[in-house]
Amino acid sequence: MTHHIKGSGRHQVTLFPEALDDFVIENNPVRVIDIFVDGLQLASLGFENINPKQTGRPGYHPATMLKLYIYGYLNRIQSSRRLEKEAHRNVELMWLLERLTPDFKTIADFRKNNGKGIKNACRAFIDLCKQMQMFTDVIVAIDGSKFKAVNSKSNNYTPSKVKGHIERIEQSISLYLDKLDDADKKAELEANSELTATKLAWLQKRLEELKQVQQAEEQHPDKQLSLTDPDSRLMKINNVNRQVSYNVQTAVDAKHHLIVAHEVTNIPDRGQLTTVTKLAQEAVGKTDITVLADKGYYSRSDIKAAQDLGAVALVPKGDTSGADRKGLYNLALFKYNQEKDIYICPAGNELQNRFTTVEDGLELQMYFNCIACRDCSQRAKCTTSKSAARRIRRWVHESEMENMQAKLDAAPQSATIRKQTVEHPFGTIKMWMGATHFLMRRFTNVSTEISLHILAYNLKRMISIWGVEGLKIKLKELYE
Repeated sequence: MTHHIKGSGRHQVTLFPEALDDFVIENNPVRVIDIFVDGLQLASLGFENINPKQTGRPGYHPATMLKLYIYGYLNRIQSSRRLEKEAHRNVELMWLLERLTPDFKTIADFRKNNGKGIKNACRAFIDLCKQMQMFTDVIVAIDGSKFKAVNSKSNNYTPSKVKGHIERIEQSISLYLDKLDDADKKAELEANSELTATKLAWLQKRLEELKQVQQAEEQHPDKQLSLTDPDSRLMKINNVNRQVSYNVQTAVDAKHHLIVAHEVTNIPDRGQLTTVTKLAQEAVGKTDITVLADKGYYSRSDIKAAQDLGAVALVPKGDTSGADRKGLYNLALFKYNQEKDIYICPAGNELQNRFTTVEDGLELQMYFNCIACRDCSQRAKCTTSKSAARRIRRWVHESEMENMQAKLDAAPQSATIRKQTVEHPFGTIKMWMGATHFLMRRFTNVSTEISLHILAYNLKRMISIWGVEGLKIKLKELYE
């Protein structure tokens, strides 16, 4: 007689059939998904086919499909074919979908056709979090991360890349033409000549294709062309590597690490601060929020616009002048005197405010002192010009940037808070995605996909904070 635990016989018949609900414990996260989706007003959120036609074959209710996708993204199953397979064998999905088993095409079409509803469902969950008083004294950290698109680097073209391809093809064509000439002169075998002619024909065809790509790329506003996913762009992911990606912007609450707002872009971080700040303000229902960002977001006009919205923006400034590398005095060595409205140069001379000008859309005040600069012994360390004086440009709203820098200096921990807050969610979502790219193409579909990732992430965060039972109670109270 064995001392191991024995299982039930596979062919054993039970007198009373077991209920499916018995296999899903009360604190299983699928019960939270079920309550959350059942409480949503799907029609007002923009989901299709809420009220089906009375004729034809019935379809699946959007609530069923939304539950399936939330479960899938919560459990790192994003593929429609894998979701179809799980619906047939996964007990939790059998319970959640009430034994419905949609096919992969139906599953994929729901995600493609209900982008608006899925994005609004993601926002609806943040609204529920707001009603649970999750956002008080709001501090949000903003950052962007590159997510690989469904477009390889070989199918992305920039001006230099197209030019290089065309030059190589033209060189190859010239080489094969010379081979044909040599073959005619030497009366070589006809088979070799035919092979060379075939390769030449292919090269000429490829050259025409590249010239068409070059023409399309020159007409493109961004001077860049992606053939597989036209909205994706070749971007730097670090100081060395580049990949065809989307730049996903997020605003993350520093207290609970919930992603309160997000936006999919195909441009760098600079210039995105105001847009994401406004989305975060709308999400939490407050304007007086504190926004933390890294120096990649530093743009004086963008920071000023975010401050005008009522937010407190804290963005460190990076030194991009290159003066130190040239052996010149850095701008930081010139001290501004607010009372006299002058700059004091490193040599102790006063640079007066001479006139106001506009450069790159910014209203700037020009400070210089021609007489002092002409006779200054430190001139070689100050400017490379032999005739003109060193000029200091000061933005008319520069005092607001200086006040922001003073706040940053008084709160050195802000950089650590930003990093701990906003970078962790990106790492988590990319881990869930695996070493892969987005499954969909174009802005609309990619935005839908990232909304599902963020909804799943926020749901998991709330389960970690409240527990399954606590979150179930909170959701029921809000829906009543």
